[in-house]
Formats: sequence, structure tokens, C-alpha cells
Amino acid sequence: MPGKAAAATRKSAGNGAAAAEPAEAEVFAERAPRGRLLAQRGLYAGPSDLVSKDLYAEVVEGVVARDRGGITLEPSALVSGNTYFGRFPASYWQRWTEVRQVRVEAVVSGSGRLAVGASDPDGESRVVATYTARDAERATVVLEAKIDRFLDGGALWLDLETEAGERLTVEGVRWTVEPPERIRPTAVTICTMNRVDDCLATLKSLAGDMSSLETLDAIYVADQGSDPVESREDFAEVAAELGDKLHYIRQPNLGGAGGFTRGLYEVAGRLAEADGLAGPGHQDSAVTEHANVLFMDDDVLLEPDLVIRLTAFSNKAANPMIVGGQMLNLLHPNQLHVGAEYARLNTLEPGQPVEHSLTTADLLGVDEETGKPNRQERRLDAGYNGWWSCLIPYEVVREVGYPMPYFFQWDDAEYSYRARAHGFPTVTLPGAGVWHADFHWKDWDEWHRYFNLRNSIITAALHSPFNLNVLARVLLAQVVRYLLSMQYGLTATLIKAVEDFLEGPEILADGGVAAMKEIREIRARYPETHRYPATDVPGIASSDIGIINTGPRPSLQRAVLLKRVLNRLLGKHTHALGAIPTDEAHWWHVSLFETAVVTDANQEGVRVRRYDRARMFELAKQTVRVLQRLRKEGHAVQEQYKRAMPELTSRANWTRLYRL
Repeated sequence: MPGKAAAATRKSAGNGAAAAEPAEAEVFAERAPRGRLLAQRGLYAGPSDLVSKDLYAEVVEGVVARDRGGITLEPSALVSGNTYFGRFPASYWQRWTEVRQVRVEAVVSGSGRLAVGASDPDGESRVVATYTARDAERATVVLEAKIDRFLDGGALWLDLETEAGERLTVEGVRWTVEPPERIRPTAVTICTMNRVDDCLATLKSLAGDMSSLETLDAIYVADQGSDPVESREDFAEVAAELGDKLHYIRQPNLGGAGGFTRGLYEVAGRLAEADGLAGPGHQDSAVTEHANVLFMDDDVLLEPDLVIRLTAFSNKAANPMIVGGQMLNLLHPNQLHVGAEYARLNTLEPGQPVEHSLTTADLLGVDEETGKPNRQERRLDAGYNGWWSCLIPYEVVREVGYPMPYFFQWDDAEYSYRARAHGFPTVTLPGAGVWHADFHWKDWDEWHRYFNLRNSIITAALHSPFNLNVLARVLLAQVVRYLLSMQYGLTATLIKAVEDFLEGPEILADGGVAAMKEIREIRARYPETHRYPATDVPGIASSDIGIINTGPRPSLQRAVLLKRVLNRLLGKHTHALGAIPTDEAHWWHVSLFETAVVTDANQEGVRVRRYDRARMFELAKQTVRVLQRLRKEGHAVQEQYKRAMPELTSRANWTRLYRL
């Protein structure tokens, strides 16, 4: 690797993996601020042409030219910054920081009016500051707004307007606050595995904006794939641009948990080394206390301003806290996945929108009930934040330890709930958004469902009342619906997840490597887990497969469920063969078929589900046995996980897993 970046990696002895070189202590040392703290930039176009400029500024009327760094209004034009990326989340700043005033700075040319708008929890707007420019020539304009009436909700934004005969150009918009006494630096950590193009795109996005990312001190890439990122010519170029900020690490595949934890591991080790300590658990100095690690998925479309927004908020937080970014749907870039979410732990339900949260909302549309634009006005308290973008202060690591070696799935939720128990809440910050692959385009019936189930049960054991009667009913209800829907491989996946939970903490000893291999082998035995092109379904001519649509959701679901179960037991079927769209593949519909050809959620192919009475009975018996074990042994196993958690989340354990 050429240039400065060459010094950032080395081959570690004995295992062929690569690990970051020790860096000087000042890499993560807190530093005195150089002026006001940049909280966010006022941008007028996104990082890609795939993204609508209306997410940044709305042209209400007139002719306007928008680019990334500035905007020009022709005569009689009006532009509103009351948009997803244009808004400053004042409610969150008032609740969680001690900042009580924000400054909007801009470079202005021409004539026109600038106004800072504000909203309340119900979305009603008002103007809190204005400035009128007259024949300005790159004049610096400063507007100030108090952060004092936003506790339950509301935001600030910048509106622009010209009258007839006026023309206005606004550039370099910056939202700034008073800096802390010392700046807390941030290290980005990216976990990647055989997504070379995606990872390179994210690195290039960061490299292209480094001049604005003043608090970003390091970028870690934990590469766990067989197709290494460093093998591409583009990597050498971006490595040269990033220089000694880039730390590229090759390591064993330990899933998302192992990839993201590597950033925490490296930063914590360097900070401890800087203070002459052995690691977490010691009384660290101010140097150690002021550092963040920002987790970031490799397969995202990055808005680099996210780094600025999350880091600034963390720097000014009254107390250390986890600060998460929001997820926008990559295939539908105007959609917000969820405003904030929590998990129902005992019933294994992640991704629950909190009250008043936007969910799969068109950010350029209006709410069907209220008729108001889709703006998240109410301040929300999150239970956890996904690791597509999530900033964790080192104080949290020092107090609660490292993530669980889950491989992936539920590692983010478990860590947030553990941190909350130690007094570190999680905030999902509006306007700090990153585009990630839409979740509902990922099929539920995949090998990773094993980790979702197993890890959710472990998390429930660690952080919930762990009512085994409730848990067993939830799992039994899932199995009944899987069997009715002829998802035998998915049923086997669930059984394996429960069995492995009951094995106790030893199942996590290798970080999930053996479990990943084993569950794939198990699922391969079930034909309906395989995907085929719609024109090449084994044993069925494509001309024979016609769509049979579902009826409405049953009003008496329990009665319908009993009827479907009885018909399955008797081998009765309403339809011998039919195709079912993915959004209609409900248990009450699929259970009418002897053979169902179901479209995969990713729309790339189909799965063939065939009724198998013998397999259904065998899996039902296995389910009963494992749920009986769960009821009998669950609380004893729960105590095993609780006792083992300090060791599982220790630096020593991750050192072993990384083979260092």
C-alpha cells in the first residue's frame, strides 16, 4: 500500500491476519477547540444523484439552482430548509446538551432575506431570526437562535427568499455552537466482508469530505472477507488520500459483532496505552475519557455530514451517551426506516417504533391522517440504535465492556440495553441519516434467522424478566405458522437456535464461526430454502404456475388457525399448485396449498414449498421437546449467561477471538 497509509497496517505474527500498528498517543488525545464547534452544515444537494435535493432544501416557488455547497435564488423565489437534512434538531439539543443557543453562519452574495424558522411539537412554525441582504458581495451573515422552547419537540431551519428584481446566492452555511473545553475525537470503524465496491465507495465519500470532518481522527476498516478490499487499485488511491488516518485490518470472519468491536478494541487499547494502563476497568485520565467510536456499515450510501452531526452532539452531551444515526431506505431514498425504535425483549421483537415515531415514511410526502408533511416533530426516546451508524463514547466501553460475541443480529440492541442499565441512554438523532438496504427486501427465511433467534433469546435472558411461559408461547406460535406455511427449514432453524441457547455460554466461545457453518448445512437439507429463477423451477413447468391471490386477513384468526391445522393434519388442500406474491405469503393463505411457489422478498427468484406430512410431524415433535427443555432449564441457563457476560464481553476474550 503506497504513501502514508502503508504505515497504518502490518501483518500480525502467526495467523496471517493484519492488525493496526500502535499509533502515537496524540492520535486520540483530546485537543483544545479552534473556534466554535460545527454542529452541522447547510447542504443543498446530496452525496449522489440518486438522492433528491428536496431532502436538503425545498423550492417552494421560483427558479433556483442548488448544488452541494450552495444555492442561488432568482427573483421572486422562496426556499425552505424545513427538510430532513435542513433541520437542526433543537429538541434533542435542549434535552440532552447544555447548549442554549445556536448560530447560523453563511456567505451571502446579492439581495434577499434569510430567516431562521422554528417548529413546535405539533409542527406549527414561527420565525425566530431574520436578516435582509442588500447587494452583498460574499458577506458573512450570522443569525442566532435560542434553544429554549423545544423540550417536547421541534426543530430550527434556514429559509431563503427573494423579491422581484433580487438575486441571492448563499454558500457555506454552518450551524455552530460554543465548543467544549476539550474536543472529543472520533474514530470511524467499518466492518466489511466481500463487499469491496461498497466499502471503497464509503471510504471515498469520507476521503472527499475530510477537510470538513475536523473531529475525525481515524478510520478503521475491519476486513473479514476472502476478497480483500486492499486488492483493488482504487484502495491504494483512497488510502493515499486518507493517509495515516486509515487503519486497514485483516481478521477472521467474526460477523458484524467482531468487525465493529475491532474499532472499539483498537481505540480502547491505544487510549489505555496512552495512559499507561492495561485496559478497561481502570481509572483513566481525561485523555481516555474523550474519544468516540462511530460504527458504520460498509454497504451504505454515506452522507458524510453524519459524522459531523453525531460527533458534535456527543461532544456537547451533558453526560456520555450512545448517539445513533437514522436509517433511510437505499432502494427508496426518500423513505425514513424509523424515527426511533425499541425491542420487546421477552417476546423477541426488535425494531418496534416508539410512540409518535415515523415508520417507513416518505420524507417528501404528507401524513395521511393529519395532512401535514412527514416531519419528526416530537422528541423520541430510543431503546437502541442499529449499527448502520452508531457512535459509542469510550466511557461506555470502560464501564460496561465490549459487545457480546454474537456474530451478528441483536448485538446492537443488547449493547444499548446493557449500557442503559449502567446509566448510558441511547439517542437516535434526527437529520443524521445514512442510506442502507431496505430491510423488507430481505427474506426472513435465511440462515441468519438462526442468529436472530438465538441472540434474541440470550438478550432476553440478560435484560428482561425472561418469563419462560411467555417465551415458549411465542416460539410455539411461530413454529405453528411456519409449519402451516411449509417452511420446514425455517422451523429447523428455530429449533437449532433454542437448542444452542440451552447449551449455555460455551456456544459463543468461537464467536459464531461453527454455528454459521452448521446452520447452513442444516438448512441445505430442506428444499424450500433454495431460491430458483421463476422460469426454471425444478419439476414444474413455468407455464403451469399461475398466481392465486390471498383473501383478506381473517377476522377470527384463532378459528381459522385451528381449521388450517386440522386440514394440514388430514392432508387436505384447497389448491394443488399456485404462485404467491411475497406480500401475500401469509400463513392463512399458504396453508391452502399442496405446492406453493412463493416470490422471494428480494424479488430475485422464487422458493418452492411442498407439503411434507412426515417432516411436519417430526419437526412438531422436536419443537415440543425443545420447548419443554426451555421451560425446565431456561432459568438455570439464564444464570449461566449472566455469570459469563463479564468474561464474554472482556478485552481478553476479544483478544483471543482476534488471535492476537
